Amino acid sequence: MRTGRKKRINFSNIYSFKCGKGSFEDDHSQIGGPGFSRVVYCNEPDGLEASLRNYATNYVRTTKYTAATFLPKSLFEQFRRVANFYFLVTGILSFTSLAPYSAVSAIVPLIIVIGATMVKEGIEDWRRKQQDIEVNNRKAKVHEGGGKLKQTEWKNLKVGGIVKVEKDEFFPADLLLLSSSYEDAVCYVETMNLDGETNLKLKQGLEVTSSLNEEGELKDFRAIVKCEDPNANLYGFVGTMHFEEQEYPLSPQQLLLRDSKLRNTDFIYGAVIFTGHDTKVIQNSTAPPSKRSKIEKKMDKIVYFLFGVLFLIAFVGSVYFGIVTKDDLEGRQRRWYLRPDSTTVYFDPKRAPVAAICHFLTALLLYSYLIPISLYVSIEIVKVLQSIFINQDVHMYYEEADKPARARTSNLNEELGQVDTILSDKTGTLTCNSMEFIKCSVAGTAYGSGVTEVEKAMAKLKGSPLKVNGKDDNEQPIDSPKRPSIKGFNFDDDRIMNRNWVNEPHSDLIQKFFRLLAICHTVIPDIDKHTGKVTYEAESPDEAAFVIAAMELGFEFSKRTQTSVHVNELNPVSGKRVERSYKLLNVLEFNSSRKRMSVIVRDEDRKLLLLCKGADSVMFERLAKNGREYEEETRDHVHEYADAGLRTLILAYRELSEEEYKAFNEKFSEAKNSIGADRETLIDGVTEEVEKDLILLGATAVEDKLQQGVPECIDKLAQAGIKIWVLTGDKMETAINIGYACSLLRQGMRQITITLDTPEITALEKMGEKDAIAKASKQSVLHQITEGRHQVARSSSEAFALIIDGKSLAYALRDDVKNLFLELSIACASVICCRSTPKQKALVTRLVKEGTKKTTLAIGDGANDVGMLQEADIGIGISGVEGMQAVMSSDIAIAQFRFLESLLLVHGHWCYRRISSMICYFFYKNVTFGFTVFLYEAYSSFSGQPAYNDWFLSLYNVFFTSLPVIALGVFDQDVSARFCLKFPLLYQEGVQNVLFCWRRIIGWMLNGVCSAVIIFFFCVRAINPQAFNKDGKIAEYQILGATIYTCVVWVVNCQMALAISYFTLIQHILIWGEIVFWYLFLLAYGAMPPRFSRTAYKVFVESLAPTPSFHIVTIFVVVSALVPYLVYKAIQMRFFPMYHEMIQWIQYEGRSDDPDYCNIVRQRSIRPQTVGFTARSLARTNPLQDRKQNHR
Repeated sequence: MRTGRKKRINFSNIYSFKCGKGSFEDDHSQIGGPGFSRVVYCNEPDGLEASLRNYATNYVRTTKYTAATFLPKSLFEQFRRVANFYFLVTGILSFTSLAPYSAVSAIVPLIIVIGATMVKEGIEDWRRKQQDIEVNNRKAKVHEGGGKLKQTEWKNLKVGGIVKVEKDEFFPADLLLLSSSYEDAVCYVETMNLDGETNLKLKQGLEVTSSLNEEGELKDFRAIVKCEDPNANLYGFVGTMHFEEQEYPLSPQQLLLRDSKLRNTDFIYGAVIFTGHDTKVIQNSTAPPSKRSKIEKKMDKIVYFLFGVLFLIAFVGSVYFGIVTKDDLEGRQRRWYLRPDSTTVYFDPKRAPVAAICHFLTALLLYSYLIPISLYVSIEIVKVLQSIFINQDVHMYYEEADKPARARTSNLNEELGQVDTILSDKTGTLTCNSMEFIKCSVAGTAYGSGVTEVEKAMAKLKGSPLKVNGKDDNEQPIDSPKRPSIKGFNFDDDRIMNRNWVNEPHSDLIQKFFRLLAICHTVIPDIDKHTGKVTYEAESPDEAAFVIAAMELGFEFSKRTQTSVHVNELNPVSGKRVERSYKLLNVLEFNSSRKRMSVIVRDEDRKLLLLCKGADSVMFERLAKNGREYEEETRDHVHEYADAGLRTLILAYRELSEEEYKAFNEKFSEAKNSIGADRETLIDGVTEEVEKDLILLGATAVEDKLQQGVPECIDKLAQAGIKIWVLTGDKMETAINIGYACSLLRQGMRQITITLDTPEITALEKMGEKDAIAKASKQSVLHQITEGRHQVARSSSEAFALIIDGKSLAYALRDDVKNLFLELSIACASVICCRSTPKQKALVTRLVKEGTKKTTLAIGDGANDVGMLQEADIGIGISGVEGMQAVMSSDIAIAQFRFLESLLLVHGHWCYRRISSMICYFFYKNVTFGFTVFLYEAYSSFSGQPAYNDWFLSLYNVFFTSLPVIALGVFDQDVSARFCLKFPLLYQEGVQNVLFCWRRIIGWMLNGVCSAVIIFFFCVRAINPQAFNKDGKIAEYQILGATIYTCVVWVVNCQMALAISYFTLIQHILIWGEIVFWYLFLLAYGAMPPRFSRTAYKVFVESLAPTPSFHIVTIFVVVSALVPYLVYKAIQMRFFPMYHEMIQWIQYEGRSDDPDYCNIVRQRSIRPQTVGFTARSLARTNPLQDRKQNHR
């Protein structure tokens, strides 16, 4: 007895996948060949043939390391960095007699730094390991033989096993659907984990296996599946099933992918086809392209530069040492204390060249402190903490969807402050991708009185009030009742609402129009059992808007079965609502090349109807001669709708004869069952034959509203000097008007339009000569680009906008044209690419990135934006309604476009400044310390004598100067967030890289050299010649070294305090705490036995602390060393202030609320090529001032 079995309805034709026996002579030639060699023995996972195949297990590992590989692999990763490798070499050499310090003191800091990074890597990998354990140990029901099921972990599943998955469970592997709780083997699948889409997908098993609905029936089931090898194509699957001496074609319709979820279906049985790392979801989980910021790449060059300095001074010192050593036996023997007549090879005058070489190696070890050992790990820590602040910023939290910003990588934080060009998608990025049905044209009559945001913006642009029904848009009767807001529906026209359509002259066509909207779709209705309210699961917002519009106008799509669609509609004769049923025969699906969708249904009068909706570019040409009655009026309305920023579709239908449909269905089924590279071409060829001779009904117009705050955000970004490109698949008219609405275009801006919609090209297209069309098209595009460049060159005082369509873009991106196209684009204030394909978006992004050599940011929300996001320096994913593929491929995810304002102008600027200042300071403090070591060695005749105790040398970077610089990288602010937004031009400091240019880097290094010289010579002159304490003792080597070291710690930490713009309690604690910690360390280390503390033994307690001159010298040296920086900074701030320093002056003088003064500073950000409503307002209110500004 069958239980839980749902009604048997043949669903196989809904998506036109005929599941019966097909023809195989030509279609299955690929099976068994390269790429199609997989053989699966269903229900025999432990059989001999299956075991010989040696397929992957279902155990999935996403970790980077294993217990065995963690140590060698992570060590390899660390020592790939040249600085770390250098310190490893010096650590090894420290065990030789060449080392001027002990081996332990050299190795311990390296172990600390490398260990900290490895611990971080280990923790991250352990978290991934925990996730793997949880997934691999999930339970699944598998057939163990004899018709019995047992529970086992996912990791134990094998290829060929039969699995039972129940409602709301995830599929444990890629399964071949055999049967389900529906008798027709249908199931509903949610693929959110694969592509982020929440709408349900329909799957159906083969008819021959649909009866395997109970455990006992599995006992004797045997089949062999031959199919494609594992690959990453989520939407493709080719194979055959050999069952009961018959062969059946398999398609993606039968494949259930791992990590998708079973919904609205009680259970399914499936055969395991791909397991573990062979599954399509894991095949797709390749790491995104590795991206490194420009600052990080430049930092490597600085490290190489310091290596060069290190080798140079070591070489010069060694040459000098060799010459002096050679002279030791001659003349006065100035270095008599080295006993040149009886010494080791290191000071032997007879072997001076060897001594010089040995000194060179010693010097390489001694001067290694020029290279900051903790630089890389400190920057990693800082970037992680910066990412946490980005994630927790409430100004980038979208409360409506409960979505905060999320930095998916911390590698590119500072790159956010250097963006030169933003390349943005339109739909779902600038707009909401929440479609509202607002207007329509039926039988040549326009309906709908709604006003779009684009129309409002255009009215503002023209300076005239917008008339709606003869009244100003702003005039609203006080007592006028408001219609309740309905998501997806913003239509208002009394002529056809409230059943008034029956009184219209063409009521029969209106009925067919809305009936088509209610039938021609793939929407699934969901009826609430308690309230009876119908909601719709739609694959796109457009689909949902159409169905909701039909429902609101009296044509309610109420029910879908596997072979029928039910609509509750008004009977114009009786005036009552009736339910009509339409038998669903075929769905001809929409795709980007077809640009249309059709359904074939049989109505209650047994008529065969083809209902079609699609883009105007493909629909008008398919109309029958007797179906063009309203073509001219409809075209005019479509153009009007496009001008208003609306998305349009053309609706048409035709009746089919029984013979015509039968012939079509046979060809269509054959094409669907074919397996080969030309399968889609065959399908398109068959659909072309039936989707013709259509009768025009009208056009729909839906509005995709701008996201909140988009015009304001674009205005701020434009004032910051960031160029904004829009890459969209929409028509040119729609894109242009959206450009006006969001202030990318403005009045007075000259437009350069590059298009191939010319009479000459159209005439060639009608002739059909492809070579001639291509040649003429390329010449036309080249001519238009050249002419555009001449226009820009002739007029330096005007702003230009470039608009180019997809066909032209294909030629503009060719190797011999793209550089000219890029030059023209860069010269324009705005660039809009219309009708762009996903590949073109990625190619344009690559062109801008490689052509300008500047930072590019791509932002999008859909799967068609993934290539663009991965190609750009920074990819921003919008977590919108088009799924999560863009987010999963992005570097940073945000919920709304307007959050770019805070992300770039605030966090981007801060991160850029913090990282730049942090790196410069790192090199400053190491140069300061390293040059005191060099000067002391030079002072001691390049004898290889270090100035400091071994542990003083080793712990300088790790303990005494490391934490304040991390605090700088995390907390410092040159100006507040409010002023970052108030003065957007501040952002240009990052774009022009003024804070991390070579001049600034070398300047900080010279500051370090200057500090080192002052510290060293002041200490030597102040302490060395006379008695150091009251007992008359002079300052010995260890006293001088400790004094110099104390001064260095004070100077570099006080320099940090001077460089910081924004103090927090944490920074105070760390800066002054580091100095205090140095004294505590000196006290504790000096108290240790001499065999440990060596030259530091009680040096502080007995020699330094009791001596007033030590404290006086420390104060005097610290002040003297900081004076050059203070003098330079005072002159620079007073006479040559940078932009952020000007804003700091505004804050300091309390003029931040003086609108006139602030406006003077802010006007520097309005450039001749700036877009946005601020520039538009300036141009409109004071055109002369704008012209002067343009001439600057």
